[in-house]
Amino acid sequence: MNIHFSEQELAFRHEVRVFLEAELPADIAAKVRLGKKLAKQDHQRWQAILHRRGWYAANWPVEHGGTGWSVVEKHLFEEECAAAGAPRLISFGVNMVAPVIIKFGTEEQKAYYLPRILDGSDWWCQGYSEPGAGSDLASVKTRAVREGEHYIVNGQKTWTTLGQHANRIFCLVRTDPEAKPQAGISFLLIDMDSPGISVQPIITLDGAHEVNEVFFDNVRVPVENLVGQENDGWTCAKYLLTHERTGQAGIGISKAALTHLKEIARYEVIDGRPALEDPLLRQRIAEVEMRLMAVEMSTLRILARAQAGGVPGAESSILKITGSEIRQAISDLARRVLGPHALPFLAEEMALEHEGESLHADYSVSPAAQYLNLRKLSIYGGSNEIQKNILAKAQLGL
Repeated sequence: MNIHFSEQELAFRHEVRVFLEAELPADIAAKVRLGKKLAKQDHQRWQAILHRRGWYAANWPVEHGGTGWSVVEKHLFEEECAAAGAPRLISFGVNMVAPVIIKFGTEEQKAYYLPRILDGSDWWCQGYSEPGAGSDLASVKTRAVREGEHYIVNGQKTWTTLGQHANRIFCLVRTDPEAKPQAGISFLLIDMDSPGISVQPIITLDGAHEVNEVFFDNVRVPVENLVGQENDGWTCAKYLLTHERTGQAGIGISKAALTHLKEIARYEVIDGRPALEDPLLRQRIAEVEMRLMAVEMSTLRILARAQAGGVPGAESSILKITGSEIRQAISDLARRVLGPHALPFLAEEMALEHEGESLHADYSVSPAAQYLNLRKLSIYGGSNEIQKNILAKAQLGL
């Protein structure tokens, strides 16, 4: 199994670096590096730049506007973007619902929705989790009852990321309450401007408005917005999750965060010396870096197998668990290096344009918020406990 990059792949990496140096807006990169809040317009600007280059829809087939990249090239692109400070793509449209529409949608759905995803006309959010259906997704209770040429939708979704910006939501709804849980679910595309939809913010531990509750009160959804067959939405749901969980190890993001951590440790002072010279801190950083190198090697092995036509198995759960733990550990170390300077932060300092004096340094504004926010990594996308159960059954036969 060859885990070394070919000359063609190294040339591709160089091409991506040149593109990022020329096209990535400096103000957006600065926000990303300092962990400051990105506005909707920041994401839209970067998406438009990628779209013009033809690099926005890396996971799509070429005939629909995709790149035609190999799995290794996708990995290299994500790594270089993270190193340069490019924003992570908002995946709900381009990397989640779009593959479902391409796989299961009608020709009319493809013709209408795919161009709007590419050019940024639509901002999608995900309507999967409910108060009683998160990891146990098959327990969704949001109902959709067909009346003529419409479904009437009632229920609630929660943890809807960036739903406050969205004009579209893809939803799992229960269309047959008498069927077995997985057998009575359908997949609907819903206009967020429909009468009867309301969005309520959930303010997270870091003080951010990132997630929401979405309520449906007799919302009328045209029947043509059904993707796939009625009561066969679980097939779409599983297919989408394979795309959602792609790249959850976060190799590129962790590398960039580790580099930033070392920079902070060079500036911060402990007992009159740079923090990076503290033996205990150096040991902890080295331990995290070794784990990151190991998970990167495992990722490359999986990519090499996928390049040869293989399909990732339970090892994807290992990458998810380890990747989330590494990112959490890096954020914890950044918080520890800054000590009391990491705890307080002012909301107005989170904007790059803030002209007031920082409490400590520009890099001390966000570590506490990031540390709190990244607690979610071991929960979403299949909690780490569930991933461990998968490994116990699939690998250990327990």
